[in-house]
Amino acid sequence: MIQKTKRTLRRPIVAIPCDIKMVGAHPFHAVGEKYIKAVNDAAGCLPLLVPVLPDPIALEEIFEFADGIFLPGSVSNVHPDHYGGPASREGTLHDEQRDRLSLPLITETIDRGLPLFAVCRGFQELNVALGGTLHQHIHEEPSEEGFPPRFDHREDKETPVEVQYGPAHPVYVAKNSFLERLTGKSEFTVNSLHGQGIAAPSPRLDIEARAEDGTIEAVNVKDAPAFAYGVQWHPEWKFWENEVSQKLFRAFGDAVRAHAAGRHQAEREDQVTHA
Repeated sequence: MIQKTKRTLRRPIVAIPCDIKMVGAHPFHAVGEKYIKAVNDAAGCLPLLVPVLPDPIALEEIFEFADGIFLPGSVSNVHPDHYGGPASREGTLHDEQRDRLSLPLITETIDRGLPLFAVCRGFQELNVALGGTLHQHIHEEPSEEGFPPRFDHREDKETPVEVQYGPAHPVYVAKNSFLERLTGKSEFTVNSLHGQGIAAPSPRLDIEARAEDGTIEAVNVKDAPAFAYGVQWHPEWKFWENEVSQKLFRAFGDAVRAHAAGRHQAEREDQVTHA
């Protein structure tokens, strides 16, 4: 009789909070396939979607299985009540169920030392969760001191999706930043599909890249014990064609694997202690 050897096949798990999407008359919990694929293929982790219920799932239940957190983009915006902003204009889409889960999840993730990667809406959530504020219509804001006039960072929704997610503008990387060390670049071109953006950055964030009009495009949580990074653009879009995107997701995946390995080692040591 052949005796089979038990093996552990589980990849590190990355939890991804969903959005609420109306499909007909009913709300559905959803995450874009492009985000799921990037976590699976580019970061090399197992993506698991977390529903954003009216009464949020307890964070402890998420941390029971999650080795990292990924915050995707969305067509909805963070509700201005969370950062003391003026009331939104009529027709602005919000997702308060996502807000109620994601904002406390961000702070707890950082405090616990789990890796965190935030994109677009997630990038804005990261700033708000840590005490920063947002511009609700960034193209209408006055120029930043020392920068040229603001330009429109929104996509043209009348164009094909390939054009919407195409190269839009350069970003300029801060010297000696994590992003410069990771990519080896002082500037590169990104896509741009956002109407909101960071106004007052959280004091816990280091600004790592800006657009030419001064808009903040990448941030690092400077007091985080693990990878905690956010970008305003969409690195998940055709990541396999973009060297910077691949490096960002690989760095996130490496951090998740390191955290998972450390946790599993601690669990084994605890089992030995109590054996």
